Amino acid sequence: TNGTLDSDGELIVESFQKPLFQTFGMFVGMLFGLAMHWIVLAFRIPFPGYEHAGESVGEEGDVEIPTETTSLVTNKNGNDVAEAEGEEDAGARSTKIPVWMYFFLAIPAVFDLAATALCMMGLQYLDVSIYQMLRGSGIIFVALMKQHVMKEHLHKFHWVGVFWNVISVVIVGATALLASSSSDEDGDNPKGATPSQTFLGVCLMMAGAFVQAVQFVFEEHVMKMDVPAPPLLLIGMEGFWGTVLGIVIMYPIGYFMPGDDHGSYEDPFNTWAMLVNSRNIQLAFVIYFFTIFFYNLFAVLVTFMLSSVWHAILDNFRPITVWATDLFIFYHINPFFGEAWTTYSYLQIGGMAVLLYGTAIYNAPNDGSLELEGQWWAFGIDLRSEYEAIRREREAAEVDAEWEAKRQEFKVRNLSSFIESPKISMHTQALRGIGAQHN
Repeated sequence: TNGTLDSDGELIVESFQKPLFQTFGMFVGMLFGLAMHWIVLAFRIPFPGYEHAGESVGEEGDVEIPTETTSLVTNKNGNDVAEAEGEEDAGARSTKIPVWMYFFLAIPAVFDLAATALCMMGLQYLDVSIYQMLRGSGIIFVALMKQHVMKEHLHKFHWVGVFWNVISVVIVGATALLASSSSDEDGDNPKGATPSQTFLGVCLMMAGAFVQAVQFVFEEHVMKMDVPAPPLLLIGMEGFWGTVLGIVIMYPIGYFMPGDDHGSYEDPFNTWAMLVNSRNIQLAFVIYFFTIFFYNLFAVLVTFMLSSVWHAILDNFRPITVWATDLFIFYHINPFFGEAWTTYSYLQIGGMAVLLYGTAIYNAPNDGSLELEGQWWAFGIDLRSEYEAIRREREAAEVDAEWEAKRQEFKVRNLSSFIESPKISMHTQALRGIGAQHN
């Protein structure tokens, strides 16, 4: 209800169908990332993407290795001169974010807002099943941009994995499409769009998938720059700029655009009236607030710790999880909101198997992956030379890491005999004092 009464004095009840409010609520939920970012910095909480000042300092008794921020020269108090002069600056570099970064992070918010708007407009002419299927095309755009824009080489088995993931999305989407077509034959057409409108919807969805792929790659680039943006700050600032853009641009356009919501595409005043007068909507918004924050948090962490391609691949699990949730709701909670098991559900299970197959191929040659070496299930594809090359690169990297560790250890042993530093152990200082007395 929106709090108004009809001619008989009864409260007017209407459906809460507010796609712009859902988009706006998504950005509001992401704002919580700013609070988490400041908490992590204030309490020095270990978190992926954060390096707090002083974390690299060794334990008591260790000798400090001179670096570009330290020096062999000490002052009269025994403190490192370079450290004394640059300690405050070094700490600031490790914790302080440049001011320009806060404005720079408006770019992924624009991508997110544009992708969401394009998908919503396309969804007006398409079934949700086609929507889910077309979203999977984003992984193709992500892989292409990583290969040709970010200049990161993808191996052939990566492209094979991407191919099978796209096939799985098509299967899962086709399953829902066939089910909806069967319902349409029974006289229940959820959209009723003309062929030209359907084509427009497909174009809008593909454009939205492309913009979202640009967002994924841009987020990965931002978190791996020389001055990287921590994941929580990235989420929070996207939420901040998205909220601002939603109020300044999105809602005015939605209000003045003709539609079925009291003459507008979406009436924000009606949305507010329904939110204030409905406990169920308020509860749903609170749950949505925290759900969307943690969803975006985990999504950005996947991009930070793995890659934007993995973000896009794991995003393709969404049709399956949505389907499984619908089945659970239908049979165990309320059949009005869920989805029944149909003859096409077996095809959807096949799509899930293909999705897992493609993901395992992409993850090679790590543990739990599938390597294409000409087996029957590899359809004769033999890419063992690529796997061997990757293993040789990893072995060379391990050798380099071991050599660097030994070099640092040798450096510590040499420096420990003449560095006058407060980080030298008390035992060593005592022995030096005894030797000085004998001299």
